[in-house]
This record gives sequence, C-alpha cells and structure tokens, in this order.
Amino acid sequence: MSKLQTPKANSYDVVIVGGAMLGSSVAWFTATNPDFDGSILVVEKGPTYEFTSTVHTNSCMRQQFSNEVNIRVSQFAADFVKNFREYMGGDERVPHPILQSYGYMYLADNAEFAATLKEGQEIQDKLGAGTKHMTAEEIKADYPFYNLDDILVGNHNLIDEGYFDGNTLFDWWKRSARERGVDYLTNEVVAMTKSTDGSKVESVTLASGEVVTCGTVVNCSGPRAALTAAMAGINIPVEPRKRYTFIFDAEAPLDRDLPLTIDPSGVHMRSEGTYYLAGCPPDDDPAVDFNDFVQDHSIWEEKVWPVLATRIPAFERIKLINSWAGHYAYNTFDQNAIVGPHSKVTNFIFVNGFSGHGFQQSPAMGRGVSELLTYGEYRTLDLSAFGYERIEKGEKFPEKAII
Repeated sequence: MSKLQTPKANSYDVVIVGGAMLGSSVAWFTATNPDFDGSILVVEKGPTYEFTSTVHTNSCMRQQFSNEVNIRVSQFAADFVKNFREYMGGDERVPHPILQSYGYMYLADNAEFAATLKEGQEIQDKLGAGTKHMTAEEIKADYPFYNLDDILVGNHNLIDEGYFDGNTLFDWWKRSARERGVDYLTNEVVAMTKSTDGSKVESVTLASGEVVTCGTVVNCSGPRAALTAAMAGINIPVEPRKRYTFIFDAEAPLDRDLPLTIDPSGVHMRSEGTYYLAGCPPDDDPAVDFNDFVQDHSIWEEKVWPVLATRIPAFERIKLINSWAGHYAYNTFDQNAIVGPHSKVTNFIFVNGFSGHGFQQSPAMGRGVSELLTYGEYRTLDLSAFGYERIEKGEKFPEKAII
C-alpha cells in the first residue's frame, strides 16, 4: 500500500473517487470549464494505477455502434484525439497523439448477424461514419490473407477507427488538471456520510482518517464502482471481469495492416506496430476478485491461437511475445455506461460500467459530467440515455454492437 497523503483542505466542491482515465477526464474538463469556479479533489488508491482498467487497456476506438449516442460519443473522441493540442489550449508542450485508423472488421457467419451489421451500417452512414457493408468477396479483395469460407458479410470502417495513444490523453489530463488547481490525493475513500433525509452525501471518510465535506461525489472507480456506490447506500450492477490480451510475432508477417478483426468466435486481432495483438473474454466469464490479474495461458493455447490460425492461415506460425489480464468494469445489466446523478442521492454522480468502452468514451463523458457539475445539465451532447433511471426501471440501453 502506498503512503497515504493528507488532503490540503477539509472541504471540496467536487470529490472524484478514482483518478484513472475517466476520473482524470472529469477533473480536467471541469477544471478547464470557464464557468466552474469550485474546488476539486481526486482520490486515487494507487498512484501507479497498476490495478486500474486504464493501464490494461488496448486503447481501441470505433464508430461501429448501433445506437446514435454511442456513435456521437466516439465521433467526439476521434475529433478530440486528432486535435488534442488545440483542445488542450494550444499548449506547445502537448504532443499529437496517434490515431491508427485501420478500422474494425466485423465478420458475420450467419444471416441474423449479417442483418444486424447491415442495420448498423445504415445508422452509422446517416451520422457520417465511413462504415462499409462488404461481401466476403469484397473483403477478400482488400485483405486476401483472410480465410472467409464461413463468412457471409462484414462491416469495415477506415475513418477514425482503430486504436489511439490513450495514455497521452491520460497523462496530460492529470498534469493539466493539477496545474489548474485540482488536488490529486493518494488515499482511499472508505465511508460516506449522508444527510438526515438521505438525499445527499455530506462527507467522505478517507483511509487515513480525515473526513472531507463535499458538494458532489463523482464515482469513477472503474471495476470497484459498486464498492464506492455501496458507501452511499446505492446498488449498481458493475463488477470486475477478466479480459485477456496477447502480443505475438508472425514468422510470415502480413503484407498490409490487419484491421481490428472481430471474429465470430469472440476472438479479436489487430496489427500492433511490428507485432500483432489478440484478445478475448473467457468462455466462462464470472466476476473476479478486484486484485486477480493472473493470466490463463490455456486460453491462448486452446482458444485464441486456433482461431488465429483458422482465420488467417499465415498465423499458423506465430510466437507469443507478451500477455496480460485486465478487468472490464462490466455492467451486467446491459453492458453500457451508467452516467449521471442518482435518482435519490442527488449529489452522487455515476461514471461507471463502461464494459470495455471507457477509454474511447472518456472525452465525451468527461465533458458531459463537467457540464452537470457546472450547469446541472448536459449542454453539448445529451448523455441522459446513460442515466441511472434505466437501471431502476429495468429498461436496457439498446446497443447491439457489444464486444
């Protein structure tokens, strides 16, 4: 456990629980909002972020969703990455992050999913995304290395879709937020005290013993979101689930970039510099312990490698270079984000349950939550579809493109 730090003040207008990608996005967007004049505290358990989803991410970005608001969230993210220095105020210290736009390639091996892809492409096209609905023959012409004997159609988009240098965003959000007066604290929120009527969180208690009064609490706790919510007497359907990533080398490299390919088996693969990256969920996908990052190499041997070799015959001769296990902050209700205030504890704001979409959705979510904190409403992109009320009502967010 890292040495706990003491807060500089005993009261803050905003206390953000969790300082990884989403917490730092909320902190930066709020601190740089010219209409916000309050104080912000970010409480992060581990200063190295080694147990966060952020450090285990594959930094992917896609336009290929079936719901309009998810598409618009990603479009803002792409614009933010491509114009990062301008968004950061033109600061010449800020680098230009890389957005590798070789796209996602969704492959369908049955008529039902083929129809879903076609429907999604039509929605994406109306919103200006460059997704193409392709026959197997058209895919083969562009990417002859695929074995497509079982594939009917696919969707592919070469515009603002692929992967990006998310760690640059994360590092600069933290640095810039601090420069604008945000207090980052290595500590842990262990309890919350609510008002007599239960409508507000009045203070948080830190592991080091200090009690900090607060105007608003923002839950950015990633896979630990349910623990943070429980301190306020709230239940949310978010749990840590393992996701596996493998880096491998090919004896016979492909002659062009490999799109981020979503195989019907659930295995995905893509180019990763001079190497290749693959990943998947386990077939048995339970909640895991918050500190369980043990890799399961049988998944590589029994699931991933056979799929790679079948889908791309050149990958019959490959060598595993590196691998790791990370955690999704998995929303068991509908695998989409829970964002916005609680219905009864009105100063408790969720930024939770992204189920693997958090990195690419972090710019829009940080901007949106900063608007809630400053104005009490969304002003750029309406994120109310992600609200907590749907959990209470049992109304799932409709999104068909879940990986």
